[in-house]
Amino acid sequence: MDISDRIARRQTRTREGGLILDRGPLNPAVHLTEPVGRGPVLERLLDALDPVFRDRLPDDVAVYGTKGTGKSAVVSALLAALSDQIGRSRQPIGTTTRAGSAEASVGFVRVDAYRATSEFRFYHTLLNAVADDPVPERGVGTETLRDRLREQFDTPNRQAVVAVDHVGGAEEVTVEDVRSWLAPVEDSVSLLLVSRTVPPSWTGETIHVPAYRQHALVDVLTARASKALESGVLRHGQARRIAEWAGGDAHDALAATFGAADAADRAGADRIRASDVDAGMDAVPDGCVHVGRVLALPENRQRVLAALLDLDEPATVSEAATRIGERSDLTASTVKRFLYELAESGVLERVAATDAEGTGRRPSRVEPRFPTLVFERLYAGQA
Repeated sequence: MDISDRIARRQTRTREGGLILDRGPLNPAVHLTEPVGRGPVLERLLDALDPVFRDRLPDDVAVYGTKGTGKSAVVSALLAALSDQIGRSRQPIGTTTRAGSAEASVGFVRVDAYRATSEFRFYHTLLNAVADDPVPERGVGTETLRDRLREQFDTPNRQAVVAVDHVGGAEEVTVEDVRSWLAPVEDSVSLLLVSRTVPPSWTGETIHVPAYRQHALVDVLTARASKALESGVLRHGQARRIAEWAGGDAHDALAATFGAADAADRAGADRIRASDVDAGMDAVPDGCVHVGRVLALPENRQRVLAALLDLDEPATVSEAATRIGERSDLTASTVKRFLYELAESGVLERVAATDAEGTGRRPSRVEPRFPTLVFERLYAGQA
């Protein structure tokens, strides 16, 4: 930790008080500049990307593994470092001043498929990374963005490694989609795919990222807690308990730790207690959906989820829609449609209402499949 980090921590402590200095490091959707416990994976990635050190495009590579293995963390950190140490030592990839330059160089871009779920959003994200001028949100069509992207790579010395994260996830952005969207510049880019599985059509190199071993996951938690919390707030035994419960999934372990710290902070405690750890783990359901996916949903869907969590007691879908509609500017029918959509996509789970009376088809209610304490706090912070 450098001097500026230490000063920032003291400033945060002075402003906010409490045992939490900075929630960011415990947020499962936030990636640190130095990932913990993934040295071998980092070396394999550097081997795969080695041609960039000679100003050449590497072959395509897929990084795969189950949720919470640190795939995104490693890829994000590596691309940021490569962009800083290689990209900034040369002229940026998108400048018009380079049109006459003979020097080739490789840029680095990461696109999150949780957010770039369409061809338009994909091009918009990519262009904002490589072009000098910001890309307008409205008033342009997909074809226009495609032409602009082609213009950015219209000379042989403009190249990029494009990492596309969360491919094949719940929003169903497939590798075929990505290849189709990159087709106009396919000779100028290499694809770094980040996914939970290797698509059957994949022919490039693959790098598997295994689940964390328990001791490594404890290291992840303690390293992040040291940046997020006052000293001694999370004890080693508690980190070990959470790591064992998480079964190698860093997302769930971080979500539980975030929830435990938040529960302790709201109670005015000066450290995390056993009951807080229980609360943190209880707020992370089995088969948990990545909180980054939930935070990438449109604002109106997030608002409905926040209102659902705020209901005083369980309710059927129709009852919940009515109550949420009464508290918002959305109609009950719109809320009901959103709830069913979110259940269809796996963010919520439909279960039979056990207290329903009468005969016939039982009404259903919905339960969250995402870390509720994390979402509540992060949604409140951005609302």
